[in-house]
Amino acid sequence: MTSTATWPSANDRRPPGARFAHWVVLGVAGSKRHRQVLASCERLGVPPPAWVAWADWLDRPAVLDEAIARPCVLKIEPPGDDPAVHHALITHGAHLLGLLPPAPLQHGELGHGRLWFEGFRWAMQAIGQSCTRSAAHPVNPPDDILAMTDKLTCQRRLQSHGVATPPLLGPIEGFDDLQRRMDEHGADRVFVKARYGSSAAGVVAYRRHLPGRHQATTTARQVIESGRAGETRLFNDKRVSRYLGVEPIRDLIDRIAADGAYAEVWITKPRWGAGHFDLRMLALLGSPAHRVARLSPHTMTNLHLDAERLPAEQVLSQAAQARIEQLVTRAASAFPASGVIGFDVLPHRDRPCIIEANAFGDLLPGLLWQGLDTHAVLHARMGQPASASAWAPWRQGMPA
Repeated sequence: MTSTATWPSANDRRPPGARFAHWVVLGVAGSKRHRQVLASCERLGVPPPAWVAWADWLDRPAVLDEAIARPCVLKIEPPGDDPAVHHALITHGAHLLGLLPPAPLQHGELGHGRLWFEGFRWAMQAIGQSCTRSAAHPVNPPDDILAMTDKLTCQRRLQSHGVATPPLLGPIEGFDDLQRRMDEHGADRVFVKARYGSSAAGVVAYRRHLPGRHQATTTARQVIESGRAGETRLFNDKRVSRYLGVEPIRDLIDRIAADGAYAEVWITKPRWGAGHFDLRMLALLGSPAHRVARLSPHTMTNLHLDAERLPAEQVLSQAAQARIEQLVTRAASAFPASGVIGFDVLPHRDRPCIIEANAFGDLLPGLLWQGLDTHAVLHARMGQPASASAWAPWRQGMPA
């Protein structure tokens, strides 16, 4: 499959005369993402980026200002790999809303999404201000990262740009509200999604049948703890669970909705062999690049849930991939200042649509596009030439 995008060839890792920009990464030291970036730089033959740990930035924000004081490319990675940082953002969000901070979550526990997002919003705004005071050029501007992290806001933005998505039922307050919205839209199968979740956390595939049968498939596992007055907690689980009957599903959806959730029409993914599949396709600098099909016997096809990777060309024709590339190009135009976006695509033959956009969707170890991994493409493309005019697209959408 040949894209219309023009990339450096596999044998042209460092084009003659290219000046690779100084890179700074805000991320979690020692994480899988950190190791992937270091390995990519070693293969590319360029110095590793200056790494600023999220924990260090929260403790002393000036550490980032110092790192980006000279012209550089700034890549912001997610803070979620560090539980202490995750809790710190929840705590800060609680303070911003005038609430008492909750106790730390247990490993894998779901909760406090609204508080976390308030803390994350504050962080993105502060980092954005640092960028405007410096000569840093973010791969993805903080405002775009924030918009893509709020999944309902993201889907609405995509729709406003004419991008096909599953029909939205909108935010829901709980199970009863969901029933009302399903009645209004004539829908009997929906996905309920945590508004600020990621990696299928807090996602419920829910269907109702006549007469009165209800079924939900989810990665959320309810645990009733002993010794704490029977307190129920939600945990994200790699094992997909199934709930039957109104009452357990009501309790599940009420708990997820209490922390911010929305619903969309459940569109069946195409079949391949014994499973269903969708497609993760990256837009790099606005053009379609790396892509991989994800095959699973379940409704959730996330790779961390042990979905099988398949080459896109194994399950999709060149014509189908070309249609998806056009869709992804249009979707990327909704975030014109962002250099890397992972799009999850329902690859239906007649009308593919975007399930989600992910500002941190480039963690795809071992996946190459025209011989290069994601970091290598960004390094090669953003490192040449280092002129003010070449950086102009990266300033679009940045605060003045």
